Amino acid sequence: MSIIRVDVGTRMSSIVVHQGTVYLCGQVAKDKYQGITEQTVTMLEEVDTLLAQAGSSREHLLSATIYLKDMGDYDAMNAVWDAWVPKGHAPARACVQAAIAEPEYLVEVSVIAAVAV
Repeated sequence: MSIIRVDVGTRMSSIVVHQGTVYLCGQVAKDKYQGITEQTVTMLEEVDTLLAQAGSSREHLLSATIYLKDMGDYDAMNAVWDAWVPKGHAPARACVQAAIAEPEYLVEVSVIAAVAV
C-alpha cells in the first residue's frame, strides 16, 4: 500500500494521495484581508494548483466541505463556486458556518478528488 504525502509538516500534509484518491488540507485565501469574493477566488486558485500537483483537477472532485465564517456570505461565495465548478462535475458538498483558525479568513475549503487517469 502506497501513501504519498506532499509538504509534510508536524501537524498536516498539504496533499495526501492513496489508492487513486487525493486529499487536500483545508485551503484559505492568499490575502485574508480581502472580501468574500476575492477570498473565494484565490482559495479556489490554490485548490487548482494543488490538484494539478497531485495529478488531478476540478473535473475529478469527489467531495468538498466549505467552512464559512458568516452564512451571510453564502450567496457571494456560491457565485464564485458555481462559476468555478465545471458543468456536470459538481462534487458532493457540505457548507457549514464555522470559526476559522484566523479570524480574518472568511472561507475555507477541504476537498477530496480522484487522480486523473
